[in-house]
Amino acid sequence: MSYPPKHHQDNDISHLIEVIKTYPLATLISVKDNTPLITHLPLIYNESGKLIGHIDMNNPQAELLKNGNDITIIFSGPQCYISPSIYTTKQLPTWNYIKVHLKGKVKTIESKDALKQSLITMTEFLEAPDHKYVLDPDNKSMNGYLNYIEMFEISIDSWEGKFKLSQDKKPEDIENARAELVRANQESIETFLGSCFEV
Repeated sequence: MSYPPKHHQDNDISHLIEVIKTYPLATLISVKDNTPLITHLPLIYNESGKLIGHIDMNNPQAELLKNGNDITIIFSGPQCYISPSIYTTKQLPTWNYIKVHLKGKVKTIESKDALKQSLITMTEFLEAPDHKYVLDPDNKSMNGYLNYIEMFEISIDSWEGKFKLSQDKKPEDIENARAELVRANQESIETFLGSCFEV
């Protein structure tokens, strides 16, 4: 038996790109001297099929985001515990989730003009669809930080979609599991923010 099971794998690149665009906060993993360095950053998938990001020059991982170094990237979609109580059939407890795993090569983009435009473009993407804030090219704060930020580009070598969504169950149970994923995520956000960040 193969692992992960084929029904939990999604090789449709359009599905994986949709996860990346909807949940752009990525986990970047590089390895130096057999030790992983991990950073969480938003990455933007562009029309050339590459990922673009920015990192503080003081971050130890910055030195590894260049020279064609190998990198692993994980994008995380919604996830939750699935109780057997939501099924119409007898099942065991499980956990459902959506993940995208990528491997690629990374290089630094040296141009300050490209960095500046990339910051503007990323803000524009993240502000969609309402665009309540526009990052102006003459923004003094942004221009003051350009010397402390490095822009990098990732060429993707391999894609792996891990969509564990009770696909091996009966159609009614699959729908129940999807509904539970939506409900649990909405409820957990409200509960977490209410209990941890009380004013």
